[in-house]
Amino acid sequence: MTRVLVPQLAEPPARPIGGAVLALGGQTMGTTWSVKLVAPPTADARALTALAQRELDSVVRQMSPWDPLSDLSRCNRAAAGSWTPLPPAFARVLRRALVVAEATDGAFDPTLGALVDLWGFGPRPFSGAPPEAADVAKAREVAGWRHVALDGDSLFQPGGLRLDLNGIAKGFAVDQVAAALDRAGVRSYLVEVGGELRGTGAKPDGQPWWVELERPPTANDGLRTLIALHGLSAATSGDYRRFFEHGGRRYAHTLDPAAAAPVAHPTVSVTVLAESCMDADAWATALTVMAPDAALAFAAAHSLAAMILARGPAGLEERLSPALAAMLDP
Repeated sequence: MTRVLVPQLAEPPARPIGGAVLALGGQTMGTTWSVKLVAPPTADARALTALAQRELDSVVRQMSPWDPLSDLSRCNRAAAGSWTPLPPAFARVLRRALVVAEATDGAFDPTLGALVDLWGFGPRPFSGAPPEAADVAKAREVAGWRHVALDGDSLFQPGGLRLDLNGIAKGFAVDQVAAALDRAGVRSYLVEVGGELRGTGAKPDGQPWWVELERPPTANDGLRTLIALHGLSAATSGDYRRFFEHGGRRYAHTLDPAAAAPVAHPTVSVTVLAESCMDADAWATALTVMAPDAALAFAAAHSLAAMILARGPAGLEERLSPALAAMLDP
């Protein structure tokens, strides 16, 4: 079964006059990226590829915990009591992360770097087993979004604070590529980084950029959900992307800040649609931390377009927020 989501638009995307679809791609953040765009026959595909790659490389240089020379790594190593100036893009992402953290009462928390490492989802070596309780308690003491202090674009290091922006930075990277394409005069494109998407405009045939919303590999219900991305982004957080197994239990990469451990409830994946991919990414992460019914209630209260899939007695159970259900084509 295939169902279609049609977002409410002030006006439909204009059909490009002339031009053809170019496909670009590369690697970033341990995954792949791709761009499809409508360009005139004279367009320089190599130059456009380099443009996108520069934006992505900039996000990595600023916000990657895997790069020891990144601005984020530098902040995490800073001496207690020091202030570190942040690049404007980094400061913007961190401020938005704090907004989402406050709105979700800490379900989204950009300060879990030490805990991410302990649980094996960061750059540090991992034993393959859950960490010791004493180590978790120690890392938990220095975590917490309320510990973040900004003065302009400078960040205070209280001692041991470890930022991790992996729940928002990839979506921001999508937005940065989209903004670069806008500045280059590209009016119709679909940007994708590791499954996070943003689209605008129409293809030469007048059709919008149709994409299929991600479902877990274990889903066998045959249900497909298509969305027309025009001025819209989609991000999915799923427990099947990165995980380890130990002692008969599965530990996924999304951490519950309250438990200082991987999420333990039955949510399998959350997809959020939003204007910016940064927001879609952050909200999807936050809703994954919440229990399924709590996530649905939060999405409804905050007018978020969200699809929540969770394990149930009879298999996967789907919950659609009112904002997303309103997009269903009857």
